[in-house]
Amino acid sequence: MSTETTGGTVRVLVAEDQKAVRAGLVLILRSAPGVEVVGEAGDGEAAVRLARELRPDLVLMDVQMPLLDGVEATRRVVAEGLADVLVLTTFDLDEYVFGALRAGAAGFLLKNTEARDLIEAVRTVARGEGLIAPAVTRRLIAEFAAPRRGGGAGDRAAGTGPDRSVLDPLTRREREVLSCLGEGLSNAEVAVRLDMAEATVKTHVSRLLGKLGLRSRVQAAVLAQELGL
Repeated sequence: MSTETTGGTVRVLVAEDQKAVRAGLVLILRSAPGVEVVGEAGDGEAAVRLARELRPDLVLMDVQMPLLDGVEATRRVVAEGLADVLVLTTFDLDEYVFGALRAGAAGFLLKNTEARDLIEAVRTVARGEGLIAPAVTRRLIAEFAAPRRGGGAGDRAAGTGPDRSVLDPLTRREREVLSCLGEGLSNAEVAVRLDMAEATVKTHVSRLLGKLGLRSRVQAAVLAQELGL
């Protein structure tokens, strides 16, 4: 889902099982103008429950938590349309990261990310723009094509690459937008590149995700790279 914040304030739920780390994340986010921490969760089950109760704009989700791991918690939050999810992990490319992105996470960051980058990441995802740590994008694209069950573009058959026919439902403009996503461009940058309003870009992104059966623009960006757009 793409987040529409109220009054410019990004409402964040922080889900992290380590109290000290969670306290640090909350402290950083509360120091940022326009960011409000509306709740804290110490395990995956609590994260899903609070997301249902509080309806935050974004859940900052640790991928390794007790009771319910961050991958399954992300899947439930995204499936129910409760919030966008930005996952945090100690390791840049472990199985949890891939699982979370396939579950529909809007992006991920490493836990050693600088405070200012964490705040900017939260704002970026809240604008409906996915985010992946730049240093691992190429490796992520290579790994993301791993086996997945048959279905839409986001669930291709094991051992097969994407078929360009998945693009057939897209209009010419939607294909151009998808290509820009593959380059990692923001909505504002796509708007400049294609000479259209930013609101129109958001509409195209939403429509192409629906047509391709994808849950996030991160998945769309990876698909665009796989197809060589």
